[in-house]
Amino acid sequence: MKKISLVLLLMMSLMNLQAQKRAFKISDLYRVQSVYGVAVSPQGNTLAYVHSRSDLKNHKSYQNIALMNLKDFSTRDLTTDGKSGDAMWSKDGKLVYFISSISGTPQLYCSDATGKAEKLTDYELGINAPVLSPDNRYVAFTADVFPEAGADGKKNIELQKKLDNGPVQAHIADKLFYRHWTEYADGKYQHIIVYDLKDKTYTDVTPGEWVSPVFMPGGGVGFNFSPDSKEICFVSNRTEHQEANTNCNLWTVPVKGGEVKCLTAENEAWDGTPVYSPDGKYIAYRMQRIPGYESDRFLLALINRQTGEKTVLTESFDNWVDDFKWSPDSKNIFFLGEETGYEPLFKVNVKSRKINKVIGNRAIGDFDFDAKGNFYYTYSRTGKPNSLYTSVANGTKERQLTFLNKELEQEVDIRPSETMWVKGANGDDVEVFIVKPHGFEAGKKYPLIINVHGGPQTQWMDNFRGDWQVYPGSGYVVAYPNPHGSTGRGQAFCRAISGDFGGAPYVDVMNVTDALSKLEYVDSTRMGAMGWSYGGYFMNWLQANKHPFKCLASMMGLYDLRSMWGATEELWFPNFDLKGQPWNSEQYKKFSPSEYVSNFKTPTLIITGEKDYRVPYTQSLQYFNTLQTLGIPSRLIVFKNDGHWPSNLYSMPVYYNAHLEWFNKYLGGAPAPWDTQKMVANQIEY
Repeated sequence: MKKISLVLLLMMSLMNLQAQKRAFKISDLYRVQSVYGVAVSPQGNTLAYVHSRSDLKNHKSYQNIALMNLKDFSTRDLTTDGKSGDAMWSKDGKLVYFISSISGTPQLYCSDATGKAEKLTDYELGINAPVLSPDNRYVAFTADVFPEAGADGKKNIELQKKLDNGPVQAHIADKLFYRHWTEYADGKYQHIIVYDLKDKTYTDVTPGEWVSPVFMPGGGVGFNFSPDSKEICFVSNRTEHQEANTNCNLWTVPVKGGEVKCLTAENEAWDGTPVYSPDGKYIAYRMQRIPGYESDRFLLALINRQTGEKTVLTESFDNWVDDFKWSPDSKNIFFLGEETGYEPLFKVNVKSRKINKVIGNRAIGDFDFDAKGNFYYTYSRTGKPNSLYTSVANGTKERQLTFLNKELEQEVDIRPSETMWVKGANGDDVEVFIVKPHGFEAGKKYPLIINVHGGPQTQWMDNFRGDWQVYPGSGYVVAYPNPHGSTGRGQAFCRAISGDFGGAPYVDVMNVTDALSKLEYVDSTRMGAMGWSYGGYFMNWLQANKHPFKCLASMMGLYDLRSMWGATEELWFPNFDLKGQPWNSEQYKKFSPSEYVSNFKTPTLIITGEKDYRVPYTQSLQYFNTLQTLGIPSRLIVFKNDGHWPSNLYSMPVYYNAHLEWFNKYLGGAPAPWDTQKMVANQIEY
C-alpha cells in the first residue's frame, strides 16, 4: 500500500509540474537550440560540435563551434561569430579547421587550442562542403562554376555579374536539367575545387559540363580523399539524360587533377557516399540496384581498391542505410539505418557481414566515437529537443552532455508522443504517432489534425518537430501516420506506393482516421488534415475522394499530374512512381486530383513557393483557381523567394500561423497569435 501511495504521489507531482508549464507557441520554436556536426579528435580527448540558435524578432540565425573535454565534459566555445561550422580536426589533433562567413563569404580558417584563428582562404565564390585531406595539405570543396572559368574565382564572378546585371535577362537551354530545386543552371555546374594549403593554388579537379558531386537533398558525402591524400573519390552522373535516370557512379581523380576513372560502371542504378577505409584497402559506399528508382533500398557495399571486387555488406538489412563511419581498425562499419519510427545505430563486420544493433529506439542524427569505443551522438524525441549524448561501447549507460534547451523545457509544455498501430491496406499494420494537447484532461474531447508526410518514401519518427508542438499547444490532438510508401518497415512496404499513389496509402489513412475518431478524447465532428509535398498531394486526393475532414491544408502539393510531369525537373521520379509518361501511362489520369473536380467540397488552405521547381507552384495556382471557381472556401499563400522548403526564419512563422487561423476557423482550436495578412504585409512585430 505504501508503494502504491508513493507511486500515486509521484504521478500527481508530475501532473502538477506539467500543469504549471504554459502551452507551446510558434515563437518558442525559434528558441530551440540544436547540436550537430559531432567530431571526435584523433586522440579521442576532445569533441567538436556545432550548436545553433535563432532570433525570430530580428530574423537571424547563429551557429558556433564548441569544444568538449571528454574527461570531464567541460565545454567552451571555439568560435563566437555566429557564422561558423564544418569543424575538422588536424591529424595531430592540435588544430581545428572550420568554415566561417564572418568576412562575407564562407572561407576556411584554422584555430589552435587557445582559440586563436587564422584565415586560410579568400576564394571569391566561397568554400562549401569542405573536406580536409588526411595529410592536412589540401582542402576540397564545392563551387558552382562556369566550365570556361574553372577554378578561377575572379573570372566566375565577372561572368555571373554580366548574367545578373546585363540588359538581356533570360534563361537558355539546349538540354534538360536546366533548372533544379530553386535555381536555374544558366551554364554553371557544381565542381570540386582543391586548394593546396602549401602552394596556395586552386584546381578544378572535375572540369567540364558535369555536376560533380551530384546534388543530394538530404545531404551526405559527395566526395572524399584517399588515406594517402593522392586521390579523390566523388559521385557524378555522366549519362546523356541525367534528368530521367539515377545512374550516379563513383569516380576517382588524382588530387592535382587529371584523368577520371569510373569504379561502378556496371551498375546502372545509384552509387554514392564514398568513404575510404583507414587502411586504404576499401571504399565503402551506398548503392541501389533498380535503375531510375530513387527510393530503392540503400545498401552498404565495398569496393576492393586492388581488385575492383564489389561486396554488399547489408543484404540482410531490409531497410535504408544512411550515414556511416569506419572503425579505426577498418574491421567494422557503424551505420545509421531507418527502422520503424527510429534511426538506430548499427555495426556491421566487414569480414562476416554480421549486423548488430548498437543503440536502438533513438532517431539519431549525427554520431562519432573514440578509440575506446565510446559513442557520441545527437537525437531528439517528440517531447524533447535535440541534445548531445554519450554511451559506452555496448550502447548502455547513456548520459546527456548538452542542456541548451533546459530553460525552455522547464518553462514550456513540450508534448511527448504515443504510438498506436492500426490495420491498414492489405492487412498490414500502420504505425501512428499521437500527441495529445496541452492541458489534456481525460473525459474531454479535442479536435484532431492528421499530418501525412511527404517523400513519399520517408517516415515520421519519434523526434522533435514544430508541427508536433505548435498545434497541440493550441488545443489539438495531432496524429502522424506512416502509411504504405514509408521507410523503416522493409523495402516491400516502401515500394508499395509506386504505381499506387492514391490506393493503399488512402486506405491506410482512412483506417487510421476511423480508429482515431473512436478514441474517447477525439471529437469526430472536428477533424482536419494537412500535408506537404506528397502529403500536399494526398490532401488534394482527399478532396477528390470521400473523407470525414472539415478542412484541409495542402502545401507544395501535386494537383494535375500531367502538367506536373511537364514542368518538374527530376523526371525519374514520376517516370518510375507513375509508371511512365502522361502519354503512355494511365496513372496520370487515375491518380490525378484534377480528374475528380465534381467531388470537391472541402475548405482548403494552399501554400506554395514560387521557386519550387520540384512541384511547380502552378500546381497550387490551378488548384486554387478550381476551388474559387466552384465557390469552395480557400486561401492561397505564395512565398515569392522560397522553393519546396520555405525559409525557416521568414516564411515558416507565416506557415504555422496560417494553419492555426485555418484550423481555428473550421475546427475551433485556439486562435492564431497573429494576423496572417498582416504578417505577409510585414506589419507584425514579433
